[in-house]
Amino acid sequence: MTVDMLVSVFILLAMFGFFALSLRKAYKFAHMQIHARLDLYPVPKEGGGRAAYGGSYMEEPEWWTKPRKIDRVNEAVDIMKEMLFIKKLFVHQRVLWWASYSMHLGIYVMLGWSVLLLVSVAWHPDWYVLVVTVVGVVGFALSTVGCVLLLVRRVSDRVLAKYTTPLEYFNIVLLLTVLLTGAYSWLFVASPFAVAAQVFTLSATDLPPIVLVHLALLGIMFLYIPLSKMSHYVGKFFCFHKVLWDNDPNLPGSSVERRLEDAAAHPAHTGWSAAKQQAPTSESSKG
Repeated sequence: MTVDMLVSVFILLAMFGFFALSLRKAYKFAHMQIHARLDLYPVPKEGGGRAAYGGSYMEEPEWWTKPRKIDRVNEAVDIMKEMLFIKKLFVHQRVLWWASYSMHLGIYVMLGWSVLLLVSVAWHPDWYVLVVTVVGVVGFALSTVGCVLLLVRRVSDRVLAKYTTPLEYFNIVLLLTVLLTGAYSWLFVASPFAVAAQVFTLSATDLPPIVLVHLALLGIMFLYIPLSKMSHYVGKFFCFHKVLWDNDPNLPGSSVERRLEDAAAHPAHTGWSAAKQQAPTSESSKG
């Protein structure tokens, strides 16, 4: 098997792996033990207009005897604002939001571009090719500018620099490298339509080295993202829906009661690495 075919098979497997690993992480989050209840308000799913002012069903006298009103539409709208527009960052850290949202919006556009590119393998009238090209340029531009701004911000801002780990730098640099090798490949070396047709039909031959490097890095990124902290695209839904907004009442015989009993029967065991949390050694206990 040629290098071109190996890379083609790898990128296709990596794409399937991305979705499989993302679903696996979602399943894991969905089946975790119940969290430590905080009941933080406002909760968007509170019905009867209470969500607007941060009210609760517990305002009612003998609330446990009355039917509970839940507003799923408002809850869905609120979570979509966060997932599509990063609402909380916009409200609390607007200076950082511009770079972060540029990167995230660019990634969303690039995902859409990838789907359009796949369709172009079988259907490619001139007007459609033009649309796909424009979408690709916009996606590359937004995500690349966002990555560069975030990297500069984390390096230049003394506060952010203190809290930015080497792994976070690696994540941004990996994404930026994939974007730059892709932009260079499509602008100066090979047509993305021709490469997509070869890759998706497993008929790739004589692909330029930079294109092979880009595809290999893209495949690595597809497999890496669901395994890293960048998988917050999965965790964010559960963080809001099952933690911040989970104010379901703990009534006798309820599912909440059963989950709390199960959590109590299987307590979490956390290992701490801080020196003060370690058992004293024979040397440290002297004098």
